[in-house]
Formats: sequence, structure tokens, C-alpha cells
Amino acid sequence: MGSLSSQEQAAVERAMAAQDTMFDRTREWAAINSGSRNLEGLAKVGEKLMEAVASLPCDATYRDPARVEAVDAAGKTFDIEHGRHIHVQVRPDAPLRLLFTGHMDTVFGVDHPFQEMKWLEEGKVLNGPGITDMKGGIAVMLAALEAVEASEDAAKFGYDIVFNADEEVGSLSSAPLLAEAAAGKRAALTYEPSALPDGTLAGARSGSGNFSFIISGKSAHAGRNPQEGRNALVAAADLAMRLKAGMDDSLSVNPAKIDGGGPNNVVPDHAVLRVNFRPKLPADQDRAEKLIADAQQAVAREHDVDIHRHGAFARPPKPLEGDTKKLFELVQRAGADLGQDIGWKHTGGVCDGNNIAATGVPVVDTMGVRGGAIHSSDEFLIVDSLGERAALSALTILRIINS
Repeated sequence: MGSLSSQEQAAVERAMAAQDTMFDRTREWAAINSGSRNLEGLAKVGEKLMEAVASLPCDATYRDPARVEAVDAAGKTFDIEHGRHIHVQVRPDAPLRLLFTGHMDTVFGVDHPFQEMKWLEEGKVLNGPGITDMKGGIAVMLAALEAVEASEDAAKFGYDIVFNADEEVGSLSSAPLLAEAAAGKRAALTYEPSALPDGTLAGARSGSGNFSFIISGKSAHAGRNPQEGRNALVAAADLAMRLKAGMDDSLSVNPAKIDGGGPNNVVPDHAVLRVNFRPKLPADQDRAEKLIADAQQAVAREHDVDIHRHGAFARPPKPLEGDTKKLFELVQRAGADLGQDIGWKHTGGVCDGNNIAATGVPVVDTMGVRGGAIHSSDEFLIVDSLGERAALSALTILRIINS
């Protein structure tokens, strides 16, 4: 273990001492189903978080979700309801300010069979919905901030916290709040679980864009006058193939679903193609935009159909470079001084770290607990990692504000 100042040592010890509090909070929050579409459950978790942040010298408010549209199988747009988000501010006038984020929602809906917690290894490894992704991470965040608030150095900085209710479905209704909260910040920490159970962080992240292509053709009788029809289903398939052909090692293209079609004796005049794109770098996203535009234009011309595009790259790529790499290295050194071996790896997964990085703020977005099998009924939390990761965050925060 490396050398810590007396203030750092005291903060680390306070964070580690909060192990039981963090565990109790994690279990309490995980016992409440808060799937992204369970607005009642999200509201209950929000109330618990409002109670928890009362330990901080903060102003905490609920923020209404931004409007989000989606496309149904008929090609019609409709609004999606989302839960309210929470925005916390501490010393907003401080010259040095940081951002901390976490999400209240999980991938496990109110009707999902995975609702209970159980020990996999008594006292060591706990299985449960959302305990790792990311109710345990939020507990770590708050314990670290409480530890730092007890330090003399707390007066040196201010910070915002965002708890959003829609990260698992793309953060579309919280994206404006995330951008607002990121403005003017020196750095950000997000509390997704570690990329690997050994504590490895997610470094660079690919971006993500979800698109629906609404194709309008012309119906006709499949036997009497098929040549007069304009087959929207065939056009959708052609578009899917052209987009897929643009995939390579730095751009993933996944045509996922086609809605449309009908009786065998009718030329279908409507289809909706759903596609996900994952560009590794900003240049790959630019290339994907051109691929979409060119393919859409060519298919519309060759099949004599109309194509309407709905969607966007909601999470841009997050390369590991510049100030972001420096922040990772600061976390790595803090880990080394605590006896923790911190590495990082590229991942194709996305999170709110992508949104924050797009504002120009350096961010490490896997500061949460160690565990694994997230988004499955095998999700598990390594319990001792609560204190371990809270200590890492507390030391990281102190070193950012004193650097």
C-alpha cells in the first residue's frame, strides 16, 4: 500500500467503516423492483434516495423526464412514459466542481421472475436483481461522498449528483439533465459496476444508435397485378442487407427486427426496420451516418418507396484519450496506494459515461461494486467490494480536488 496523507487516510477509513451501511442500503433498494417501465417502483426508490442524500449538505430536487418518442409496428410515433429523475447540488458556487451519476432503474420488470436475493456464498457473494447494476454502486457513491464531506478538504469543491430513471433504456429522457449537470465540471465519476469481477474498469466505450426505418410502398394483388405493387417488406430487407454490409471491426451493425407484411396474396405496402449501430470512434459514427443516408436513398430509389428515418446516436463513442486517460491514471494510482490493482479494457457496452464524455468532461464510469452476470438472473455482488470501492472513490475525489 502506498503513502496516504492524514486526510486521505481518515477519509479512506471512514469509507471502509461504512461497509454495513452500504450493504443495508443495497439490500433495501434492491428489494424494490425498479424496472425502467415500473414508474411506481422507481418513485419508491427515488424516495429512498432522497432520504439517503439528506446526509449531505445539499439541495435535492425531482426533475421531470424529457419527452421521448418511439415508433410502433404500424410506423406511428407515440410518447413513452418515464420516471422522474433526481438532481442533487452541493456547493454549486464552488470554483471546482465534479459530477457523480447513478441510475435507479434495472432491466428487471415488475413481472420478471427474478425478484429475490439469496446468498451464493454466505456473507461473501449475494445474488439479486440490481444489487450490482447499480444499487450497490449508488451505495458506494454516497458512502464515498459522506466520507469526503467529513474532511477539511470538502470546502474546496462542489458537486452535482444525477440519479436517472432510464439508463437501462438509453437515458433518452434524462440526456438533457445529464448534459446540464456536466456543464463546467472538472471531472465525473459514474457508478456502473466494474467491467470484470476483479475490478477492471471499462475504458474506451463504443457509441450506440438505435434507428427505426419506416418504409411505405404500394399494395397490390400478388397474383393479378404484382408488378403494380411496391413491396415494402422486400425494400426493408434490402436496406437491412446494405446496412449490414457496412459492418467491420470498428462499426457493429445489427438489423434486429422487421415489422410488416400480411396475407400471402397481398403485396405489403408497409414495413418498419429496426437497426442498432455501435461505432468505436467518432469517425466511425460519421461513417455510419453516411452509410445510412446512402443506403436509404438507394433503396428508396430502386424500390420506388418512401423511407422515413426515426432515431439517432443517443450515446456517442467514448475514446480513452487526453484528460479522460489522465483521470483513469489517477484512479489507477489511487488504487495502487490502496493495494488494489486497477486496469481497464475497451467495451462495446454503453452507459451515461458516453453522454458525459460527449460534453467534453473526463469521466470514469465503472466506479461501482465488483460483481458480475448483470442483466441476468445470475447477477451477483461481491460484498467486500462495497468498502473497497468506496475507499477508492473517496481517495480519488480527494486527489482530484487537490491536483
